[in-house]
Amino acid sequence: MDDPVKSMCEQLIKAVNVMMDPDSSHQYRQEALKFCEDFKEKCPFCVPCALQLADKSQTPVVRHFGLQTLEHVIKFQWNNMPQQDKVHLKNCSMELLSCGTYPILEEESHIKDALSRIVGEMIKREWPQQWPDMLTEMETLTSYGETQTELVMLILLRLAEDVITFQTLPTQRRRDIQQTLTQNMGNIFTFLLAILQQQVDAYRRLLFLSIPLQARAHCRVAITTLNTLAGYIDWVALFHITNENCQLLEILCLLLSEAELQLEAAECLLIAVSRKGKLEERKPLMVLFEDVAMHYILSAAQPAGSGLDEKKYIFLKRLCQVLCALGGQLCALVGSAVETKVPANLNKYMEAFLAFTTHPSQFLRSSTLTTWASIFRHEVLSKDPTLVQMSAKYMKTTMTNLVKTGFPSKNDNPSCEYSRVDFDCDEDFITFFNAFKAQQGEVVRQACKIAPFEAFQIAAEWLQYQISAPIDAGNAPGEGKASFCAGSPSYLSQKTAQKLPVEQGMELLQAVMKYETRDPLILSCILSSLSALFPFVLDRPEFLPQVFFKMFPAITFELAEGSKAPRTRSVKNVRRHACSSVIKMCRMYPEYILPYFDMLYTQVKDLFVNEMLLTQMEKCAMVEALVLLSNQFKDYEKQRVFLEELMAPVSARWLSEELHSILWDPVSFLSFVGADRVVTDPSDEDLMGLNRSRISFCVYTILGVVKRARWPDDLEEAKAGGFVVGYTSTGAPIYRNPCKDPVLALLPNLLAFMSAYFDVFMIFYHVFSTAISQPTVDVYDTPVYKSSVERLQGFFCALYDNSYHIIGHSGTALQQDFYTIDGLAEKLVSSTLVHLEHVPYHRLQDEDECCEESQVTQEMLEDQLVRLATREVMDLLYEEMMATDSSHLNAPQTSDELTELGKCILKNEDMYMTLLTLSFHSLSWRDTANCQRVASQFCWALLRQVISQGAVTWVYVSVLKALQMHGQHDGCNAALTQLALLIYDALRPRYAELRTVMNQIPNIHPEQMEQFDQRTLNPTLQKIGEKKRKDQFKKLIAGTVGKPLGQQFKKEVHFRNLPSLFKKVKPSKDIVANSENSGLVSLFTPEHEEN
Repeated sequence: MDDPVKSMCEQLIKAVNVMMDPDSSHQYRQEALKFCEDFKEKCPFCVPCALQLADKSQTPVVRHFGLQTLEHVIKFQWNNMPQQDKVHLKNCSMELLSCGTYPILEEESHIKDALSRIVGEMIKREWPQQWPDMLTEMETLTSYGETQTELVMLILLRLAEDVITFQTLPTQRRRDIQQTLTQNMGNIFTFLLAILQQQVDAYRRLLFLSIPLQARAHCRVAITTLNTLAGYIDWVALFHITNENCQLLEILCLLLSEAELQLEAAECLLIAVSRKGKLEERKPLMVLFEDVAMHYILSAAQPAGSGLDEKKYIFLKRLCQVLCALGGQLCALVGSAVETKVPANLNKYMEAFLAFTTHPSQFLRSSTLTTWASIFRHEVLSKDPTLVQMSAKYMKTTMTNLVKTGFPSKNDNPSCEYSRVDFDCDEDFITFFNAFKAQQGEVVRQACKIAPFEAFQIAAEWLQYQISAPIDAGNAPGEGKASFCAGSPSYLSQKTAQKLPVEQGMELLQAVMKYETRDPLILSCILSSLSALFPFVLDRPEFLPQVFFKMFPAITFELAEGSKAPRTRSVKNVRRHACSSVIKMCRMYPEYILPYFDMLYTQVKDLFVNEMLLTQMEKCAMVEALVLLSNQFKDYEKQRVFLEELMAPVSARWLSEELHSILWDPVSFLSFVGADRVVTDPSDEDLMGLNRSRISFCVYTILGVVKRARWPDDLEEAKAGGFVVGYTSTGAPIYRNPCKDPVLALLPNLLAFMSAYFDVFMIFYHVFSTAISQPTVDVYDTPVYKSSVERLQGFFCALYDNSYHIIGHSGTALQQDFYTIDGLAEKLVSSTLVHLEHVPYHRLQDEDECCEESQVTQEMLEDQLVRLATREVMDLLYEEMMATDSSHLNAPQTSDELTELGKCILKNEDMYMTLLTLSFHSLSWRDTANCQRVASQFCWALLRQVISQGAVTWVYVSVLKALQMHGQHDGCNAALTQLALLIYDALRPRYAELRTVMNQIPNIHPEQMEQFDQRTLNPTLQKIGEKKRKDQFKKLIAGTVGKPLGQQFKKEVHFRNLPSLFKKVKPSKDIVANSENSGLVSLFTPEHEEN
């Protein structure tokens, strides 16, 4: 070894050890790192040193540094290396592969990874043109032993990832390598399958001979080979996967029985059966539904022992995904044009799938739901007798799955053990389970369509059992049965072609109505059952009053009558559930309930007599139910009179002199609601609470009426009822809302109240806005105590939110009448659009949590909030101003794209410039979704209306700045490039300033710019295709496109394109120059005469 090389190696070894020593100081580590980086960049004998350091006699960290150095040389110096140095480095690398490593079980995995990276980098630069025998050399290497075979697999996997998955190569190099891979894919797959078969056979043989160490070596190679196959299965042509009568799929199914290989085999199988493409190419995948393949899949799913084995559990997740993907292929192929029959052993597949649905793991259960829904919805499969039988089994399973069990913090169910693997805490589990439960409800509805009467019988059987059997307080299974029962009869009610089991349904309904309980959870289940069975009352309307007599006591439910103690959360849930049920019935079946309107109205008025009997939200729910029913009057005058009567108490209070003086005087208002004092006397708190309650009732009632009061959907009924007052110029009817008179009378006071007091209590709002924290786990029996501050907080929050909701709903409900309010615009601006900077983040997270989190998290939250708000602003502008979809900017532009409102706004110069500035400035906001939409749909529609000379440069520069910000994203790049081209084409002939802007773009070619500019000014000079012209413009402005932050300081890796292997020679169009016998002369040749 030369002395300089030896000396440098010694220094490098010391530097590497300093970097890796945890006891090294920061300064020494930095100096060592700088020395090593300088060595990579500047040392003239970098390769000899790296080869010496990579010798297996060195420590692993030194060897890894040596291999990293070789990779660095190939990446950044390969193009400038002499040919003999390239050959030398390549030979040395191949020597490292063949004899430079330890046995496979002793060698460090990061050393093998670094070795594969070196060879992979050379392949990406030289194959196939300069290294045509690469695949042959790789195949030869596999004969050297297990270590070399594994290294070859790693090299092939990295090649596929870099070229196909991550696409880290330039286009030309990537195309050459991908085409060569595709041409040789048959041989590559044959090679990979042969290696896999060979290693698996050796592994099994050595296990049988009780030689576990050597068996592990072959197992390691088999695992790596499966991982390599996974990297190719995802993108190769499907016939390679299904070739030789699906040999690959057969091998993978067989490997599912090998405990050490089954996970990797399942992942390969999952990728294969998840492939998309032409249906005729996917049809061979149906071989997996045959008996042999299904046998191995079912056998692999069987538990290997007691307790949770995490590796086995991960495998079960993959196997479940395989079955789901098979179900997707089944739904795609059966009933399609490729004429695929329903598999003969569909029952075996469905049983396997059902086994995962009954697994203790809640995650595995949820994983099957999407496929169940797809199969139940399938036009052909849903009619198969096997599936009809299976749907009944599924529905019985669902009743158990609907029960919330398996909390990670508990040990009362087999699911708990699995939940601790899948969820970090009970909060995560509850969030998951709520979504899981909702999804199950949708699948149950689909199952009911397949076997409606079976579904009803199952529900009826379980409900009857729950009613007749003694149930302990808080019995959880009852909740699951009630949730299931909510899906079956409610769907049956919509079927008109079949006769409903009305008698049995009414028996169940009567049994439910007779059931008495004081347990809140069970009562909630009873309410769910009543809602589900309510459709049966439609055939027995005489029972309808009894249903409401059962529900109304639940609205005022208390654990102890007359108790003044705070209500528990479970009691509040029951009361809210009852109110929701009443609203649901009045919304879905108003025509059936309308005959009993007077009875309901009387009951509601009786409830309202005692102000403290119902909360304000519960009162609002009752008002909404009555308004929904009144919509069935279909008589404008009758409904108007009723609504005026319903709102009379609210109108009297809201417009009274007493409340008027309080609403208009901030000091009086704060005193009235108790916000100006510390409450020490309970009687004072009761009085202040009553005052707040009355104001809340007014606001809640206005909101309920505005939300629910409507005219008939049918135009003829609306005309007959007096709801239509005219027609627009386009012939659309103009409606009037029966609630307009009472609501319009109340809105001015509401707007004045918002304007006068928001600037006062917004300061309080920031203090009171913290959302009262809800327990993550339902604590049903704990009273919900609130301090006076918390009650004030809730009051202000609700008042603030509901005031905005009223204004928002008023526009759609009152329509043209809403805009008759005097000075509406000024009142809206001064009331709804003030002090927005004080709005807290209670919609996103708790204020206390915000204060406790780091500044970085706070900034992220603020950025997200600003992004959402600004996106909504642009969405509002687009929806209000644009009449048609303008996403295709190259389409002919007409003034019809703007609405009448848009055209009116643009006539005002100040408004126009404000919108123009806002839209083009928003292109550079840190929001790619907003940039793409505004650039493609809004900017050009605004700009082409009218443009002043002073704004031309700013507008064009704004687009180029947006390219710098978002140009690395393909969607934004396309939209912004198209917008820039439209602006340049339209405005360049009039404004020479645009050429000046273009000249300032970095790396622009002056000659190409001049040529493009002349064609823009004189289109008749030379006509070229639109696509070619767009590509030319894109190259001209390429210098404006910015890099992502992660790429801005990254050293560039350069690839030199090799001579193309697949270049097509274009035939010359000069017939005379390329033909000896052309034209008329060829007609008189002897050969022609003989013919």
